[in-house]
Amino acid sequence: MRVLFLAPNFPAEMPHFSQGLAEVGATVVGVGQHPKEALPEKCRRALSNYLRVTSIMDEERTYQEVLSEIKKVGAGFDRVETLWEPLVMLAARLREKLGCPGMRPHQAVAFRDKEEMKRRLDAAGIRTPRHARAESADEMRAAAEKIGYPLIVKPIAGAGSADTYRVDDRQRLEQVITLVQHVPVVSVEEFIEGREFTFDTVCGGGRPLFYNIAWYRPRPLVMRTVQWISPQVVALRNPDQDELADGRQMGFDVLKALDYHSGFTHMEWFLKDDGEVVFGEIGARVGGARLIDQMNYSNDCDLYRGWAEAVCYGRLSEPVQRRYNVAIIFKRAQGEGRIRQIAGLDRYLARYGQHVVTLDLLPVGAHRRDWKQTLVSDGYAIVRHPHLDSCLELADRFGTDVQLFAGG
Repeated sequence: MRVLFLAPNFPAEMPHFSQGLAEVGATVVGVGQHPKEALPEKCRRALSNYLRVTSIMDEERTYQEVLSEIKKVGAGFDRVETLWEPLVMLAARLREKLGCPGMRPHQAVAFRDKEEMKRRLDAAGIRTPRHARAESADEMRAAAEKIGYPLIVKPIAGAGSADTYRVDDRQRLEQVITLVQHVPVVSVEEFIEGREFTFDTVCGGGRPLFYNIAWYRPRPLVMRTVQWISPQVVALRNPDQDELADGRQMGFDVLKALDYHSGFTHMEWFLKDDGEVVFGEIGARVGGARLIDQMNYSNDCDLYRGWAEAVCYGRLSEPVQRRYNVAIIFKRAQGEGRIRQIAGLDRYLARYGQHVVTLDLLPVGAHRRDWKQTLVSDGYAIVRHPHLDSCLELADRFGTDVQLFAGG
């Protein structure tokens, strides 16, 4: 099994996926723009070869450089894989050209273009927010009048909550029009009130082999706009509970409507107070901000390897055990500059340390990160407990009792 793996070292989780491919017996050839010697050691060990390209974000140039190199050495591949959203279309084009199984460009576009995504799901009878595509200020204004307030404006090919804004009236719309001038195409959507969840899957052989539901506390748009919050994501031990049944079924229906066959998917959806479920969006990738680590801790499994087995062989041999609810809590320092104090951590660990499975806070002296650019912010803790109420208490206590202070 020869696998061409695009961006094997970025984002940060990718070296683990590279290793997973090697562990299931794949011969892994990486494609990236960094020198091979600059790759993490785990990544270098997993690769049998490495093709360095000029700029991996230049899709057409990378496409031509990869094909030229493959033709030169006469190599063939069984799979072309990536888990980084900007490269989903490149991977699809390479699969089509090389005759490898997996998503083709006409399928991949529905995971990269949020309007096309929702158009296909509308046709399948899946409830999506009312939506419109806009390429100009006038089109945004027209869409807002048609959809009504409140609404959401976000990039049509974006990931996460970057350049995403809630709009409650025409005055705010004019402000947002200015803020998104650098975004070529946006999606203008109905704002859905309700709790927000994920539906994450590992698929192989055209069927879901594993699924997970995580709960955002609070919803991502609030996480991204209110600095003092310590955001949480909670991977639920029991995704089969009755309250989540309609959302879970919608997730399976979305995969079928988009004809997804193998790899990770990360979907977001809403549960309204009246019980209605509404689709949010889906990516052909693993969820970010350490969500895969939460899933691993929840099930005492290795989904890095599990993903590799699923895409290479269409199976997932490791059992799904569903032992714990797992919460990740992201911390943001108060003040600017360098971290000068971490308060309350020793007391928290003395009381709850047995439930803390990962702790990664910036050390004293480190310069704090830009919380608007990364959800990970100035560090995080991952806690787990079999009982949901206890897990939420652990998460809430970490959010309130542990504080980082910056200055200077």
